Parts: sequence; C-alpha cells; structure tokens
Amino acid sequence: MFTIEHEFDATVITLIDEGETPLHEDVIIESHDAGVSLLQVDPDTDEVSAVHLSMHQLKELSAALDLPEGVYRLRPTGNPQSS
Repeated sequence: MFTIEHEFDATVITLIDEGETPLHEDVIIESHDAGVSLLQVDPDTDEVSAVHLSMHQLKELSAALDLPEGVYRLRPTGNPQSS
C-alpha cells in the first residue's frame, strides 16, 4: 500500500510494507525541485536514515530498472547508451 500527498514544496509518497513478515519500516519519498529524498526509520536506533538523489540520478535509476548488467550513460534524449 502507498499514499501520495501534495505539499506546498514537495510531493510525498509513503510506501507501507504489507509483504511477508518481518515487515520493514515505511519508506518516505519526498520529491522536490532539487531532487528526491528517501527516508526510513532505523528500528534499532529510532533515527531516520536518508538518501538524497539529484533529478539526474533519479532518471538514471529509472532507466537502470529495465536494463541488463553493464555500464551505461544517459544520452541527452534520455535513452541509455552502453559504455
């Protein structure tokens, strides 16, 4: 299950684990003009772990999800090119 909320300066998507136990903590994805942040509470420390991606890194991640092993570079058109 997931939720989507549109705030003033960001879109916030929360991914809620409903899979096999043990369940993982929710993942919160905040999309801003400058990039995307992925946040998740560490259940052992109760601290938030964060990963920040630029919009370019997010485009590369999106392209990588559908490609086989290899090294790639996005072309200006947005299509991946093997290096």
